[in-house]
Amino acid sequence: MKKNIVGEKISTLCADKNISREELASRSNLTVEQIDLIENSDTIPSLSPLIKIARALGVRLGTFLDDSEELGPVVHKHSDTQKPATFSSQLSSANSHLDFFSLAARKTGRHMEPFLIDIKPSSTNEPILSSHEGEEFIFVLQGSIKINYGKEVHVLHKGDSIYYDSIVDHLVSALNGEKAQIVAVVYTPM
Repeated sequence: MKKNIVGEKISTLCADKNISREELASRSNLTVEQIDLIENSDTIPSLSPLIKIARALGVRLGTFLDDSEELGPVVHKHSDTQKPATFSSQLSSANSHLDFFSLAARKTGRHMEPFLIDIKPSSTNEPILSSHEGEEFIFVLQGSIKINYGKEVHVLHKGDSIYYDSIVDHLVSALNGEKAQIVAVVYTPM
């Protein structure tokens, strides 16, 4: 299977830092099989393991999605075409699929990761929650979403927003089998 751009960047960073898959798995508290899946799959499992890998490699989450870097402001026009990074909501394809469009991929030294995310309906009703360090802000542009957050469930509709600590197990999914679109800003401390 052809490697995705994220998988290629992880492989390159590991080679540059002389880190084996086993060492990366140990540093990120993932299994070697999970690292293999992330490096070699067309679909990138959730942000949670990717954030753990970024921390283990000492890089920003955005490093995996950047094309080029600019020091000044980065303007993203609606007409700019961009291929999404497609994530599953966890280390399986059981949850909703999320197409992430980075809104600041070229901005160097950023501390936040803003994304436009298309959320496709899930093929199963069994939520698999995940967690990672940091915070997230979500604003619903279209449709409705369900956010499992710890033991709570929040339903948000167009125009609604939520801000939460990502360390609590969470899952964002489409509601009632309908597509949704959100703007999400993810902050992860280095």
